[in-house]
Order: sequence, then structure tokens, then C-alpha cells
Amino acid sequence: MLVPVLLTTKEVAAVLRVHPKHVYRLLKRGLPAHRVGDEWRFDRAEVLRWAASAGTDTPPTSSESTGPASIARAEPLLAANGDLVIEALLDGTRDAGAPLLGCVQADHQTGLDLLRRGHVLLAGCHGDAAPTLAAQEKLAWLHLATRTLGLAFARGRRVRRLSFVVGRRFASRPPTAGIRARFDESLAREGVSPETAHAGATLYASHRDAVLAVVRGDAEVALASSAWASRAGLAFLPIVTEGYGLALHASDLGDPRVVALAERAQSAAYRRQLECEIGYDARRTGEVRFTAGVGLGT
Repeated sequence: MLVPVLLTTKEVAAVLRVHPKHVYRLLKRGLPAHRVGDEWRFDRAEVLRWAASAGTDTPPTSSESTGPASIARAEPLLAANGDLVIEALLDGTRDAGAPLLGCVQADHQTGLDLLRRGHVLLAGCHGDAAPTLAAQEKLAWLHLATRTLGLAFARGRRVRRLSFVVGRRFASRPPTAGIRARFDESLAREGVSPETAHAGATLYASHRDAVLAVVRGDAEVALASSAWASRAGLAFLPIVTEGYGLALHASDLGDPRVVALAERAQSAAYRRQLECEIGYDARRTGEVRFTAGVGLGT
């Protein structure tokens, strides 16, 4: 009879793609383990069977987080809106031969919902710090850039106020997009109701799709980033400048794919790449912050 080789805490963390500290949380959720002296050891086969069972869609018990059921279930995906900083980041890690991440199209709120349910590893977010998911969940925030958002339109057209969009063919964004919230706030300060501005608007999933609608002639004005307006050769009226980065569970900071992304974001080459794009401030690029609390959507 073969005696199974038992894994250390660090080794089982690598198998489950979680931070070693998170293994102790999984022990409380039933991760099978064997006490050897003062340390825990793990049978690989038992761990994999347990992970497969824990990866089902059964609802969590009352003692479990209603957020990311288990970080071990997070797919190797990044949920983001196709911002140019994301493209540059993923291209850089690919070219460096680092572990690859897939990218799923998602705006601010949609990405956070996917992160909360454990369907993605990271989510692109507006702001200067990570939002909060649940009281027991600590998030990390990887700052990528400070960017400018506003209205994009054809060169030669005069657009001086946000109220220009009223009654126009307007390429806007869904209410779940962070840029939409900032735009609606700015509209209200001009005395224009968001409902009036969006009465005839067409909603697009990304900054890129919105500016391309103007390029094609399907729209007269688009809600987008300065970087995408410049990339499409359009004129631009700035509305707001804000931070943009990636939110993730702090326990995933040791994941090899996250490490590779962070190293790329903190590199001089990545910073220089962003500095060549119009609409980005890269002075804080690569900073990591932490947050914890309650109430998704802050």
C-alpha cells in the first residue's frame, strides 16, 4: 500500500492558487488536513476532491461569507472595461512570458459583482482605493493610472457644455459603469437631469465602442476616456479626473498571475508606456493599498 505524500501549507496553497494565509480560513470551511506535530499536512488527492466539491454552486452556510465563497474558485480572469492601461498591462505580462490572465468585458459594478461571487481574480475599478465587499473580506487595490473622462466628438464640432448631449445622437454607457455615475453627477450640477440627457442615447459596453460609434457616424458625441478619444482621433471635453486600478482579494496577492501583473505595473517600462498615451497620469502607477469594511459600491 502506497503512503500518500503529504503537502505543506505552502504547497497546498500553490495547488489551490491561494495565499498561504488563506489556507487556514479554508480549514475552517472543511479543507481536509492531518496534524503532524505542530503543523498541518495535506493529502493532495483529498484536497483536490474537496476543492471540486467546494466549487459547486451550493449556497454558503450562515458561517461563511456571502461574497467570494472561496478564493480557490476564482477563475484566472480579469474583469475590466478594455481601458488602454489594461491592454498595456496584459500585453506586457504576455511578452514577458508571465502566467497569462484572460480578460472578460465588464464595467465597474459588473466587475465587482463577478469578484464578489468568486468568478474572477481581479476587477477594474474607478477611484483611489478598493471598494469593500463584506466585513470579513479584505481587498487589495493596485493603482494603474489617474485618467481623464469626458465627452468625445468629431474635430471641428464645438462642444463646451455637457448639456450638448441633450437631443443629440449620444453614445453613452450603462448605469453600472463608473463613468456614467460621474457624468450624471456633473450633468446635475449644470441643471440637466440625467433622464433628459439619456432619453435618446444608445448605451455601449466600453469606451472603445462608444468612440467608434462617433467615428462611424452613428453618434455625434460619446462618453469615454481622453485616451480612447485621442486613439480614435476625436476632440475631447474633459469632465473629471479619477484614479483607475484593479481590485482583488488580499489573500490572492501571492497568486503567480497577480504577482506578475503587479511587477509589470511597477516597472519603469510600463510607466513610460502610459506616459506616451494622452489622458493618463502615471505618477502613482503600481501602488498597492488595502481596505476592509462593509457595503459594496463605495
